[in-house]
Amino acid sequence: QVQLVESGGGLVQAGGSLRLSCAASGRTFSAYARGWFRQAPGKERLFVAGSWSSGRTRYADSVKGRFTISRDNAKNTVYLQMNSLKPEDTAVYYCAADPRNALALVPVSYDSWGQGTQVTVSS
Repeated sequence: QVQLVESGGGLVQAGGSLRLSCAASGRTFSAYARGWFRQAPGKERLFVAGSWSSGRTRYADSVKGRFTISRDNAKNTVYLQMNSLKPEDTAVYYCAADPRNALALVPVSYDSWGQGTQVTVSS
């Protein structure tokens, strides 16, 4: 069974940092695009950051310069380093995988999802 499991969320003060991890199992994801999305209560799930299989990355404008996505294919894991966190970053963060390596901005393009990890940024 293919599974993605996020970890590393928590409560942090504004200006602080968190590092999220997403460990995958059930198959090798090195050829997949890997993405991070977030969803705040009552809002749609939005693209945050992603990495093509080549390692090339893309980011939402709201997190550029603050967040960094990276991947360790040997560990089948993708990370999201979040610095200079703001209260508006508060959301449940989900990792996702796209076997087409397209890294689209819409959630429907991804076929595997983690359960989410809560990130809360206090002011």
